[in-house]
Amino acid sequence: MDPPKVGSMGPPVLKSNSEVGKFLDHIGLERRLSPHTLRNYLGALSKFHEWLDQDCSGTKLIKVNTQIARSYLVEIQNILSRKTLANQVSALRSFYQFCQLRGWTKLNPFKNLSLPKPDKPLPKFLTQRQASELMSSPVIVHQENTHANFLGIRDRIALELLYGTGLRVSEVVALNYSDIDFSSHLIRVKGKGNKERICPMVERTSFLLKEFRKNFSKDSSLQSAVFTNLSGKRLSSRWIQIMLKKCLKACGLPLDFTPHKLRHSFATHLLDNGADLRAVQELLGHASLSTTQVYTHVSVGRLKKAHKLAHPRA
Repeated sequence: MDPPKVGSMGPPVLKSNSEVGKFLDHIGLERRLSPHTLRNYLGALSKFHEWLDQDCSGTKLIKVNTQIARSYLVEIQNILSRKTLANQVSALRSFYQFCQLRGWTKLNPFKNLSLPKPDKPLPKFLTQRQASELMSSPVIVHQENTHANFLGIRDRIALELLYGTGLRVSEVVALNYSDIDFSSHLIRVKGKGNKERICPMVERTSFLLKEFRKNFSKDSSLQSAVFTNLSGKRLSSRWIQIMLKKCLKACGLPLDFTPHKLRHSFATHLLDNGADLRAVQELLGHASLSTTQVYTHVSVGRLKKAHKLAHPRA
C-alpha cells in the first residue's frame, strides 16, 4: 500500500476521541492556553490521526509506537516548513506526555525523535537613509488634510519612537504622559511579562512630544494616552500598521515592511555604530542575550568597522 500524501489531505478533522477531548480540556481549562494554540494542537492531532487512518489502518492514537511516529515525520518533513514541523511535533509530544502521565500509554513515541533545526531568517531592516526618509513622510501623507498639523506631528512621533527607541507597537500605543520624563528624555516602558525598562529618546523626539502635548492633546494630564485620534480616544496597534503602510507608500519603500521591522532597524543601526550588544539587549527588553545576537549577523557595517580598526592589514 502506497503511503498517503499528507499534503493532499483535506481540512484537519478528528473523530470523537475521549483522550483527545480530555487533553484539549486540560490545555484549555487548566493550562489556559489561548484558543489559537488549541486550534493548532487540534490541527496537529487531526493531521496525524488522518495519516494513521490511511497508512496504519486500525492503529489507535494511544497505540502508536516510535517506529510509526518516525515514519510520519519522514513524510511530513518534506511537506511542512521546519518551523511548522517543530510546532506540530511539540503538540504531539504534549498529547502523549498527557496520556503517559494518566497511564493510557506506556511511552511518548515523539519524545526522543530528532528534528531538522528550524530555519532562522535574518531580520529585515531599513538603511539609515531609508529610515530618515520614513521619519519625514507623515508630512507628505497628511499635507492635504484639514488636521494636517495634528496628524503629521502625531504620526512622526510614533515613527520616531518605533525607530528611535526600539519600542514594540503595543508599547507605543500604551504610553501615557506619566511614562515620559521630558527633562531627562527618558521613557519608562512596561514590556512583556510586565517587566519595566528605561528607554532614552533623542532630544528632537522629546521636543516634539512636549509640543504635541501642549498644542494638540485634548487631555494632557499624566494618566492620559499619548497617542489618540482627534476625539481623544487611545489608538490601537492596528492604527500604527495602517499609518506605516501609508508612510511607506509615500516615500516609495516596500509595503511589506512592518512596524516590528523598525525595531529591527533600531537594533541593527545601533550595532553598526558601535553599541555594545548587552546595552542593545537592555534597550530592547530581551530576557536572553541569544535573542539579541541575531542582529550581529545583519550588522555588516559594524563588522567591517571592527575589522578595519583591529586588523594590521586593514
